[in-house]
Amino acid sequence: MSFLPQEIIRTKRDGGELDPADIAAFIRGFGDESVSEGQVAAFAMAVFFKGMSRREAVALTVSMRDSGEVLQWPDLDRPVVDKHSTGGVGDNVSLMLAPIAAACGLAVPMISGRGLGHTGGTLDKMESIPGYTAMPDNALFRKVVASAGCAIIGQTGNLAPADKRFYGIRDVTATVESVPLITASILSKKLAAGLGVLVLDVKCGNGAFMDNLDRANELARSLVEVAVGAGMPTTALVTDMNQPLASAAGNAVEVRNAADFLTGKARDSRLLEVTLALAAEMLVSGGLATSAEDANARALAALDDGSAAERFNRMVADLGGPLDFLADPDRHLETAPLVSACLAGQEGYVTGYDTRAIGLSVVELGGGRTRPGDPVDHAVGLTKLPPIGMRVEKDTPLAFIHARTDDQLVAADRQLRLAVRIGDAAPDISPVVLGRHG
Repeated sequence: MSFLPQEIIRTKRDGGELDPADIAAFIRGFGDESVSEGQVAAFAMAVFFKGMSRREAVALTVSMRDSGEVLQWPDLDRPVVDKHSTGGVGDNVSLMLAPIAAACGLAVPMISGRGLGHTGGTLDKMESIPGYTAMPDNALFRKVVASAGCAIIGQTGNLAPADKRFYGIRDVTATVESVPLITASILSKKLAAGLGVLVLDVKCGNGAFMDNLDRANELARSLVEVAVGAGMPTTALVTDMNQPLASAAGNAVEVRNAADFLTGKARDSRLLEVTLALAAEMLVSGGLATSAEDANARALAALDDGSAAERFNRMVADLGGPLDFLADPDRHLETAPLVSACLAGQEGYVTGYDTRAIGLSVVELGGGRTRPGDPVDHAVGLTKLPPIGMRVEKDTPLAFIHARTDDQLVAADRQLRLAVRIGDAAPDISPVVLGRHG
């Protein structure tokens, strides 16, 4: 019987379980155009409403992985490990985590994405560094991973190309939030990168796509079980995203924050805790540490002795950026022409954030996209965001707004005042690591 995409859609629409061979044929149809965009959209909607079994999700993930090139790392004498975050606000963890892991003896070929909705993208942050080659060919990618121990790049056209087409259609058909489709999208790219081990950071809260703990745990379990089913050992941490993770949100401003973190000039406490927890997962999973405590100590030592900073600097230089980037990041990073403090206007304690609104204010400043392909203003953003629990006076800044125009300043100031909640009593502070899977 010939391949009929509509029958696969019908089976899923009616709640049936698809055979792995049918899923593979459907994904192959993305490449040879035997499956139309309308059929891809219908399939995505059927999965959105009917879900997928673990067996189906593994088959979908593997089929998407096999739609393009699958990298191998036969010349590396180190464990190949990576981390992926499901996205948040002020989440620049990758910029510190990759060089920390590399300094501790791991190889980290980190394929990252651009901003999505209100969440920032690691690739957009790295592209704020002048000269940085975010989309190298595979030869340069391999060379940098071998020399620096890590390379943070974007998804090339040859890695899981079916995911690119599938995601573009999901994005305009309101099917992004499906757990099995999120799972396959994330893991197909990571499997194509030839990883030995993966560590996941599943964000939970009002600044994350998964806004409550039940949904975050559901996604974490799906990611771990499907990854393991596809042959890649994986663990996941569920972490809090009810406030910006770093005290900065934007592109160049988050790179500056990361530079301060790596050089020891300043380290936001919750950001440090998440970074060290993920580093520990990577080192233990990669077989380079026997316990989380040992791994945590090694990761902190790599920060404090400068070896992580050295790895980051080498990665930036090898990918075309400045040779002395960490020595003077302000000389290399673009700055916004207007910087203004948004004052609290009242006394009290920071009791909470509308974190999604913080991310959207960065987008409205020009630091994110409202449509795919929009240019990004790397210079704009927010800095000195106060942590929940901090005491503020009337003249305490809720943030410094980095903007291109006066109208942007006014709009961001107004949105910040709505997004940061101030109360009379100091709040309880929630933990930043909420759970672990795997």
